[in-house]
Amino acid sequence: MVTADKKHRVVGTRPIRHDGTDKVTGRAAYGADLRLPDMLIGRVKRSPLAHARIKRIDASKALALPGVQAVITSADLPNPADRVVPFGEGSSDLKDLARNVLAADKVLYEGHAVAAVCATDAHIAEDALDLIEVEYEPLPVVLDVREAMLPAAPILHDGLRTKEVGGEKGDQPSNVASHLQLKLGDTEAGFREADLVIEREFETKMVHQGYVEPQNGAAFWNRDGRLEIWTSTQGSFVARDQIAALLDLPVSKVRVTPMEIGGGFGGKIPVYLEPLAALLSRKTGKPVKMTMTRDEVFRATGPTSGTYIRVKIGAKQDGAIVAAQAYLAFEAGAFPGSPVWAASRCVFTAYDVPHQLIDGYDVVVNKPKVAAYRAPGAPTAAFAAESVIDELAQRLEMDPLDLRIKNAAKQGSRRADGATHGVIGNDEVLLAAQDSPHYRSELQGENRGRGVAHGFWFNIGLESSASASVNADGTVSLVLGSTDIGGTRVSIAMQLAETLGIAAEDVAPQVVDTDSVGFTFVTGGSRTAFAGGWAAYEVGMDLRRQLIERAAKIWEVQPEQVEYADDGVLRGPPGDDGAPRAITFRDLAAKLPKTGGMVVGRADVNPKTSGPTFATHIVDVEVDPDTGKVQILRYTAVQDAGTAIHPAYVEGQMQGGAAQGVGWALNEEYRYDDQGRMENPTFLDYRMPTALDLPMIETIIVEVPNPGHPYGVRGVGEVPIVPPLAAVAAAIHDATGVRFNTLPISPAAILDKLLPDGD
Repeated sequence: MVTADKKHRVVGTRPIRHDGTDKVTGRAAYGADLRLPDMLIGRVKRSPLAHARIKRIDASKALALPGVQAVITSADLPNPADRVVPFGEGSSDLKDLARNVLAADKVLYEGHAVAAVCATDAHIAEDALDLIEVEYEPLPVVLDVREAMLPAAPILHDGLRTKEVGGEKGDQPSNVASHLQLKLGDTEAGFREADLVIEREFETKMVHQGYVEPQNGAAFWNRDGRLEIWTSTQGSFVARDQIAALLDLPVSKVRVTPMEIGGGFGGKIPVYLEPLAALLSRKTGKPVKMTMTRDEVFRATGPTSGTYIRVKIGAKQDGAIVAAQAYLAFEAGAFPGSPVWAASRCVFTAYDVPHQLIDGYDVVVNKPKVAAYRAPGAPTAAFAAESVIDELAQRLEMDPLDLRIKNAAKQGSRRADGATHGVIGNDEVLLAAQDSPHYRSELQGENRGRGVAHGFWFNIGLESSASASVNADGTVSLVLGSTDIGGTRVSIAMQLAETLGIAAEDVAPQVVDTDSVGFTFVTGGSRTAFAGGWAAYEVGMDLRRQLIERAAKIWEVQPEQVEYADDGVLRGPPGDDGAPRAITFRDLAAKLPKTGGMVVGRADVNPKTSGPTFATHIVDVEVDPDTGKVQILRYTAVQDAGTAIHPAYVEGQMQGGAAQGVGWALNEEYRYDDQGRMENPTFLDYRMPTALDLPMIETIIVEVPNPGHPYGVRGVGEVPIVPPLAAVAAAIHDATGVRFNTLPISPAAILDKLLPDGD
């Protein structure tokens, strides 16, 4: 670990996670574990076609099946208003959100929900699906982002017009939902200054987040008009707001209880089943639970975008990059809302480039509506930009890290989005990678190669709330609104413990429903340890102020005379006998009932100073020239965490992101036939890396504290997935001499490049 000097008692340690026993013993309750009295089971009727008009839906036979309690279609949804609803790491038009939950006049992808049924058991509900008759009028399908942008392409939405730079809209129907542009300097002049200009094209396929737990949702629409929801979600409040908007309810009438989550990575921010379960519950007067199959998860939830990207970079002979240009076209799936805006902000931001021009296009195609996936948009943008930078280094005969260090963005560097970098750890990460044992080691053997890549993510803050009550035994009960992913409840509890000067084990964190804590944004965007920790810090400071007042009352002095030390001991002026006064947190807690009652601290924060982060990855591979198989021999991830609250969890995030990125680079992809039917909707055919495919991923945590946080925290969950795609591609080039600009770099893709035609 590369770190600045610090004097923390709890922050930076590795306590055992508070929910560990529940997780390993099976007591932790996930969405599928929910059991309610008289609960019905719901299932969804989905389209077998990727693009078609719905001419007729007849549910009479299904309703006649014994055990079937209700059937719903889009006619049961309130008519949605034409307004934008913010949620998670993006926003959506309410009509689009409603039409994704239940198709109205058209289906737009295979797996699109057209109806839902509930019955007394799962088998009856499943049988009922076959009895719901749907008549379709097939329509032409468009699956490729570039084909979808052509004037003659089949149009998905007759009312969609391209929103151009400046807000103007086109006058013709289009599959291009929007075009954004970021500009810095004069790229034409910059390229004229360059001694070497490289321009390349890149393609990537849709990939899925690959969480283990399928989507689920249960609902009970009470007779008093209140709606109860239980679900696996990354944001209970954002889920509440989506559900309330879809069902035309005040948010005060909807309570969402987040269950434990079996993975999300951005994919469990949108709602899919929860509104359907709610409507079925209203029709039947009983609770309804719905859970997706793995096949449904692949076909009908949000993967991330397939992309087409062009990158052009110009540099001087000494390696100084003078101009960079990018064209990014991202698949949004069936409805607008790809992460092209984030990709455009990230593509060149790790570097100080005076002249930049970035054009981004959000394009609808006949595939499922995309959702966030860990640093949404940034990995594919980095794959393109870092691949060109790697080629620049080769052509200029420079060490690839030397080239990146020479051009690294620094404090004060202006970005293409108009912002300037504050205090960042960009140089520190690159230098730590260059000085790492891995990079300094010698790679020997045939068909082996080493690659490096660098990545950036801007991170977010946004609103978080928390409260805490001091117990008479000296422990603290902490109430949170953030879904726990990757140990976030522990990292937040540790920051409260640090503020109070007590042990992490003396704080008991609990994630609660939307009626039991103030508004809290999603667990995503690398914001939870940052903003949730800030809320915990403010809760701790609130408790400290109250405890100072109680100690002053006991000692009959003014609060200004009492000091709350960082070791959790309160000290006051000497007593009548001249002896110093001091009381520990635990001893003072025991006296609270007799000095006015227990104390509760509260906080609601909305910090804007999240602080960006950077990562550099190094990977060694061996490529089998006979089979095309790529073996990862060694992998090192270097990353700035600002301050690592719980280093083991930071390491876990770094390793997890790297593993997902390796899968994206080598094997993962949505495969469709020419009619838009997914051909690999199972974990057997959708090939993700397992422990057998990867070595132990080495980690180096760099700590350049974020001055915009009480403990210097920078989010850590997003950026580790940004460099792997390009790093693996660079390593394969080093091993084979061939550059691959299309992902995944599967064995078939490698053999196609390495073997002569016909072999």
